[in-house]
Parts: sequence; structure tokens; C-alpha cells
Amino acid sequence: MRFIDTVAELESHYGTPVEASIVKVARRMTPGYRTWIERSRFCILSTVGPEGTDASPRGDDGPVVREVDPGTLALPDWHGNNRIDSLRNIVRDPRVSLMFFVPGSSNVVRVNGTARLTADEGLSDSFAKGGKCPRTVILIAIEEIYSQCARAIVRSRLWSSGDESAGLPTMGDILAEMTQGRIDGAAYDADWPRRAKASLW
Repeated sequence: MRFIDTVAELESHYGTPVEASIVKVARRMTPGYRTWIERSRFCILSTVGPEGTDASPRGDDGPVVREVDPGTLALPDWHGNNRIDSLRNIVRDPRVSLMFFVPGSSNVVRVNGTARLTADEGLSDSFAKGGKCPRTVILIAIEEIYSQCARAIVRSRLWSSGDESAGLPTMGDILAEMTQGRIDGAAYDADWPRRAKASLW
């Protein structure tokens, strides 16, 4: 098998980017991108660190991020499993990417930039839900923002193919498999709704 090892070879293989893929890039929020991101309740946060890369799903019941100013977004870090892989990466390497989705839309909006982590109480308190606050907030300085070609979502029929989850292993199934049964998968799954309700925020 022959591999492509240089940028020049790669570029010659693909040719010139179409104009629309270049002119759509902004360096800060625009009215159109602002509307799009304000409608997004779900994004993927990608980070990089000494151990490698990490991609983490982030979701909320309203906008998943808040615009601080046209060049800055704030992403609250709500309750999770305390692995803090993304946060650990950000502290050591500020480069981040976010991919925003809106159910039903074939487009995706991407943001590339740098991030810093803050435990500022005033900022965390401003995100309060039901008396709970995020322990930290990720502040993202936008370097570029642009829309992604719709072909991937159209090809995958992401929003139109219906529920395809039947027969998938549950998280309990996976935990039981990974621990050779030490964790009771059925008990884990049965208790999940209670845990989720108590720790969603």
C-alpha cells in the first residue's frame, strides 16, 4: 500500500478548493453564524494533549454555548464522570475545535480556536440551573468559524433514518464486558435514570 506523505502530494491529488469553501470562513461571530450557534443545543468539543486527542459531546437544554463577545464563546462544564480529559488537555494545550449540530439541519458549523479554563464564581453562577452551577467554564477565543458541507449528514441520513438503536449494547453491557462481570450491567442500566435525574446539571 502506498501512502501520501507530503502536503504537496495531497494537494495535487485533490486539486483546488471550491470558492465557497474559502469565502465562508469568518474570524468572529457574524449575524448568520450567531443565529446558527444560538440554535445549537449540542456540540462536539475536540482537544489535544500529550497523550493524544480527545472528542467530547457537550449538550444543554438551550444554547450549548454563550457568546461573551463576537470573538469569544463560553461553554459550561456540567456534571460528568470526572475524567476531565478535555479539561486536562486545555490546561496543557489550548487548541480546540467545536462542531455544532442542530437537529434536522444537514449543515454543521465548526469553530477552531484556543481555550482557557476558569472557575470564576460569578461566571459559573450565571449559568445556574435548578440551584446547580458548572464547576468550570471553558472560554474559547475564536480563530475561525465556518459551515461544513452537508454531504456527510445527507449521506448518513442522520436525521431521517429513524431510531436505529435497537440491539445496541447498553452502557451496562459494556461495563460488564470490560470488567468480566465485576460490574453488574443490568443493575447499572436500571439505576441510570435515577442517577441521570440527580446529576444532569
